Parts: sequence; C-alpha cells; structure tokens
Amino acid sequence: MGALAANAAAGLPPIDVSAAQGRMLQLFALMVGARRILEVGTLGGYSTLWLTQALPADGRLVTLELEPHHAAVARRNLDAAGVGGRVDIRVGPAVATLATMIAAREGDFDLIFIDADKPSNVAYLQAALALARPGATIIVDNVVREGAILDPDHSDPRVTGTRALFDAVKAEPRLLATAIQTVGAKHWDGFLLARVLPA
Repeated sequence: MGALAANAAAGLPPIDVSAAQGRMLQLFALMVGARRILEVGTLGGYSTLWLTQALPADGRLVTLELEPHHAAVARRNLDAAGVGGRVDIRVGPAVATLATMIAAREGDFDLIFIDADKPSNVAYLQAALALARPGATIIVDNVVREGAILDPDHSDPRVTGTRALFDAVKAEPRLLATAIQTVGAKHWDGFLLARVLPA
C-alpha cells in the first residue's frame, strides 16, 4: 500500500501496524461479519485501510485521531484508495469524542480497534463497552511491549496504562478475553482480543 510511503513523506512516526498485522485485523473483521467498525487512533490511516477492506458495500468505519495533520494525511490516503466515502474521521481528544458518541447513542459497533495513547487504555475500553453491540470484538494493540508488561515496577506510562487495561479486563464480567504475542517486523509485542458477552 502506498499509504506507508505517504505517511513517511508527511513526517508521521513509523508506528503503524505491520502488513501482517493489518491482514490479521482485516481477517478478524471478516470473521465477525463487521458492518460498523470503530477505530481509536488513526495515524495515517494504514490500519484503517486494512479494516475498510473487510466492510461490505454499505459498511462504515469511524476513526478517531488527535492530531489534525495526521487526520489530513489519513484522509488523503483513504481518498486515494477509493474508500474515503466509507470512513468518518473525527479529530480531537478521543476520550471526549467517545463521550460525545455515547451521549448521541452511536453504539452497536461490531468491531472496535484501539491503538492510541496507552495511558488512556482503560478509558477507551470503558467507552468501547458502551458503544459495542453484544457479541462484538474489541482488539487492543501493543499490550506486550517486549515483555515490559510483566515487570510490576516498570514506570513507563505506556506500560502502566497497559497493565491497568489488563486489570480492567480481568474485572469486567462482560468480556471474554485473552492476549496473543506477536513477533515480526514490529518486534515483540501483542494484541488483546476480547468478545463482548451477551447480557
């Protein structure tokens, strides 16, 4: 995909999912038959493109991005790929945007992918639960962090935010969840996978 080259040319940080991870996200979306997808963390839209490929013709994806510059790059990438009309990019702090979405009852998402600032992971999870339909899939990226997650004394906010996420998932009876480790182009990391259980 030309999106990665466009992202690099625009000065975006090289923190996109890998191609293999993008394909995995696409497959997960296909497996759950997703028609409505929510993504927290757009960057340049690379993962957005993979997820959009899984949508049916009338499917929609809402993606949230803090930085206007990143969102503008993503919009160009999505339009260049011919899928811009199916993607709603919302710019601003995701916690606030999610609260607005919850208040507007924009729920019943089939798949929610969270890949944004890690200290806010618990807030994103809580919002995802409010916006997901029963049976939906929630995926969170970067949950292994080269094993740092196992160090209870690690002070990096990205690690402590991820540990808090695991604690929140463990305490949440509405979720059936696990974590998988990944090793490859993006080094050693992993994803949290969760299913929202019917009430």
